[in-house]
Amino acid sequence: MDIIKFLDEFTSENLSAKTSSRREAFSTLGSLGKKAALTAIPFGLVTSSGKAFAAQDQNAAIGALQLALTLEYLEAEFYLKALNSGVLPGGSKAEAIYEQISKHESAHVEFLKSGLGENSIESPEFDFTAGGAFDPFNNNGTGQEVAYAQLLALAQAFEDTGVRAYKGQAGNLMGTQFLTPALQIHSVEARHASEIRRLRADVMGENLDQNALGWITLDNRGPGMPEATQAVYDGEENVVQGGVNLVDATAFGDVAVSQAYDEPMDGQTASNIAGLFIVS
Repeated sequence: MDIIKFLDEFTSENLSAKTSSRREAFSTLGSLGKKAALTAIPFGLVTSSGKAFAAQDQNAAIGALQLALTLEYLEAEFYLKALNSGVLPGGSKAEAIYEQISKHESAHVEFLKSGLGENSIESPEFDFTAGGAFDPFNNNGTGQEVAYAQLLALAQAFEDTGVRAYKGQAGNLMGTQFLTPALQIHSVEARHASEIRRLRADVMGENLDQNALGWITLDNRGPGMPEATQAVYDGEENVVQGGVNLVDATAFGDVAVSQAYDEPMDGQTASNIAGLFIVS
């Protein structure tokens, strides 16, 4: 789910040559050995007002959309597999919510593929067990209860990542025709995140006050969320906006101020999170 100024390090190094292989487009990086890297593609992203972008700006915009597409591929496949797994109770509120979100994520994929045209990238191969750390599609006996909790936790992590990612990419899309739709997708991802949090509270019951709220509090990932998801929430404790410390400048405390803003996520962090579920 700074999510997706991911592209700073990719722009200069990886956005120069077109590749045809998915394995070339997604390479292994970092300590966990599964971080997504982008390869890029020629210039040509449509610009508004007939003004041509500098090469670096075009690369950043294309790369932003490619990384957004990668995250949308991840979410779209996750929800489809969840619906087909038999883990979600048939006819339940959870199933209805997952069905609707699945439609949204699939629509986002098609939009981004269409917008990128020949600059589009293939979907990577995903492993939603993250190398065996999770078992979210297990519908056998007692394993199904655990899987259900994991389906909800992973959905929250993916959606929260998506919200921060789109916010992080807005600057890279300035001046393109994709800025407005990207912000529209951002707002939809935020609604998904809120709905999933409320669903987790309904399903899991007591001690989920943080999830019952439709927003993130400080850098708290919330009760029941796996420790591996903490990177999604790091940095959300920020209370300085536009150079102003809002705790000092207002009558509100750090909890209320942190809840009032979502923070952008940098590219490396977003890649690390997505890469946990990408087969290298």
